[in-house]
Amino acid sequence: MGDRRRRRRLAAVATVTGLMCATTACGSGSDSAGAGDPNTLEVWTRSNPDSAASYDRVFAAFTKKTGIKVDYQPVVNFDQQLQSRASTKDLPDVMINDTALMGSYQSQGLLKPIDPASIAGGDQITAKSWSSTVGLDGRHYGIPYSRQAMTLMIRKDWLKKLGLQAPTTWQDMLTVAEAFAAKDPDGDGKADTYGMVVPGSAQNGYAAWWGASYLWQGGAKIIEPDGSGGYRPVMDSPAAVKTVTWMKDNLFCGAKNVVQPGALTAITANATNFQDGNAGMYLTGPYNITTFDATPGKNTYEVVPAPAGPAGSDVLADGENVYFGAKTGKTKQEQALAAFLVSPEGQRIAMTSVDGHQPVVRIPVNATLDAAEVRHDARWSVVQKAYEDSSEQFPNAPDFAPVKQDTADSLNAIFTYCGSDVGSGLKELNDTLAGDLKDQDLLK
Repeated sequence: MGDRRRRRRLAAVATVTGLMCATTACGSGSDSAGAGDPNTLEVWTRSNPDSAASYDRVFAAFTKKTGIKVDYQPVVNFDQQLQSRASTKDLPDVMINDTALMGSYQSQGLLKPIDPASIAGGDQITAKSWSSTVGLDGRHYGIPYSRQAMTLMIRKDWLKKLGLQAPTTWQDMLTVAEAFAAKDPDGDGKADTYGMVVPGSAQNGYAAWWGASYLWQGGAKIIEPDGSGGYRPVMDSPAAVKTVTWMKDNLFCGAKNVVQPGALTAITANATNFQDGNAGMYLTGPYNITTFDATPGKNTYEVVPAPAGPAGSDVLADGENVYFGAKTGKTKQEQALAAFLVSPEGQRIAMTSVDGHQPVVRIPVNATLDAAEVRHDARWSVVQKAYEDSSEQFPNAPDFAPVKQDTADSLNAIFTYCGSDVGSGLKELNDTLAGDLKDQDLLK
């Protein structure tokens, strides 16, 4: 694993070297639409056509309100396209993308630092949300836009048929999962149902993304601040060993059909068993509420807090930030857009679905808004409470991408080989994570 990490990291360093772009060096290039128009902002989001339609409504309202035009570009292969643009020193004016990417972008010099006081309405954003935009140097490099936290989505019709209640502990969850797998909850007389959906592939770090909530609930962390400006890996802790052992023994190497077939090669795009109607639980993000309301149907499932482990019920939180590309000339227009995006008006538009399109703000960052009230849907109060009271984000000041990927590689391997020794596997992972941190000069 160490050799693989070094090869990947060297490739990443080479890429970053080619992309480094100081703020003063990155002016508007001639190729981007609107580059020569000071009243047009080029804005990128990582979006498919469904969510892009919601962004279209948001940006149209902004232009109507301010007269500032938006050259909007939804980009599926966001990072690849961003690297291409960075190599020509022609970054988008504004980008909306995951919070966890901030450290990577900032380390490459792709972002402008931001003073929260320069964003009108920034004082209506909670300190918890603002904290996820702070870089290693203590400066802010993003504006919070949307937040979310995982909750458990569960077939309430299956629970009723089997005389069960929604689980509140890990043991309850196992009991329900085993019943869903073995007791024919769909009543078709066939052994074709599964306890829960797991996107457990190592690809793109999915095993770490999905597994993080269990780590938090078991009292484990992946890396943690060392108190002197650096970080240390802690995946060899007793809590981590105990938690990963529990996951391996009970979810992947225990009762038959607790998780869906192929879980360890599944990503969210092909882990469709919940909406296909043959799996009964899914610990996932609230973006799936719109999808699952269509199928298996709003009346068939409910949204409940994640079952608690030995250390509590904390779940993984993430979301999106607004980033300003490291280029000059349109700061006032960028600030105006950010102010609209975090305003009650902008957030309400982005939280509502029109023609079935996916909303692009899940939990509002504007503290004057309540997600359940805006959507007229009490299920969103479960999600908002999970974010506010029982969630933890990946550390985003470092470049967390290699940390997440190496963690996913290790967890996936441990879960795949049921005879593997968890302690030695996590010790090897911890050594690899130490190398990741050392590569970033964060291991003191």
